Amino acid sequence: MSLNLLAFADVMRTVGSVLLAILILLAMITVHEFGHYVAGKIFKFKINEFAIGFGPALFKRTKKNGEIFSVRALPLGGYCAFEGEEGDNAHPDAFNNKKPWQRIIVLFAGAFMNYVLALLLIVISFFAYGQLLLMTYRVDASPTTQNGIAVGAYSFCDEDVIIRCEGKGVYLTSDLMEALEGRKEGDLVSFTVSRKGETGRSEQEIKVMLRRDADFENLTDTNTLWDTLGIEKRYAEDGESYSYMVYSAAYRGFGFFETLGRSFVYSFQIGGTIFKVLGQLFTGDLGLSAFGGPVTTIKLTSEIASRSVQQFMEIAAFIGVNLAVFNLLPIPALDGSKIVFTIIEWIRKKPINRKVEAVIHAAGFILLIGFAVLVDILQLF
Repeated sequence: MSLNLLAFADVMRTVGSVLLAILILLAMITVHEFGHYVAGKIFKFKINEFAIGFGPALFKRTKKNGEIFSVRALPLGGYCAFEGEEGDNAHPDAFNNKKPWQRIIVLFAGAFMNYVLALLLIVISFFAYGQLLLMTYRVDASPTTQNGIAVGAYSFCDEDVIIRCEGKGVYLTSDLMEALEGRKEGDLVSFTVSRKGETGRSEQEIKVMLRRDADFENLTDTNTLWDTLGIEKRYAEDGESYSYMVYSAAYRGFGFFETLGRSFVYSFQIGGTIFKVLGQLFTGDLGLSAFGGPVTTIKLTSEIASRSVQQFMEIAAFIGVNLAVFNLLPIPALDGSKIVFTIIEWIRKKPINRKVEAVIHAAGFILLIGFAVLVDILQLF
């Protein structure tokens, strides 16, 4: 009986974690569409429906002006339906009858709202818990020599919290890779760390000798990173090594203004990672197996969000920034592509054939769905 209860509890925890992940995704999508809605109302666009979710309607309410608010069965999306968004329309307040600069603002507003919410979550998290920083778990400080210099004299200590590398703030492992890329074995690199002492922690400037060339294959090559810095990877109970140090990390608080500044920088760093990843995808340094679709996203989000309130806010902020940046990419079907078409219309003083544009966006949507399914399938192998 007790085993059955434990199994049931595990199932319920899993279900709760998945629902938490879906809630984060739904909230971010709803906020995105609400950004379109608010901007549309400001410029008096005719809006037909604001929907939370997709599929059959569970709840519908029609306002006096004809706008429909609905909650739908599938909680993995949502939309703000503007009159005449997909083509020509005689209504004076139809989407494509509005001025190009107004349409650009409406299209941009969704991503902007995602970023604002994500930034707010980061600020709250940093003030309430401190910033999550990389911390050395165990250091290989063997008394060997390289180029006549004792390596042990130029290494991290156990549980050093890494704050800066070569004067640049360290927020993500990619920051370390970028700072070290191209350095050679035996080079001395400057770090600022928070180190334990007899009276507590204090910031110290140290030099670390690299144990191997800093030649990284891609952003996921953290094994090389730790080997380069002489940091041992943490091992799970089953002996499986973790290739990143989020399991050996520390929360550190900063002053009021520095916390605000770090919140903005951290959000920019998250957004910049998207461009780095896409760049390595196009160059072939990263394979499709490094990506994940909706199923993988929900799986990872549920695992992280269920750990603590801080982790919940951090993963929600991460998704929010990524959603904002990704939506502004000039990929057909995304807001970024629609902005590009609107700018072209603004310059040409006339639109590209609406039917041609609609076909391009439809094809882009199909390709995006296909890509999402493909990368999820690749995660199984």
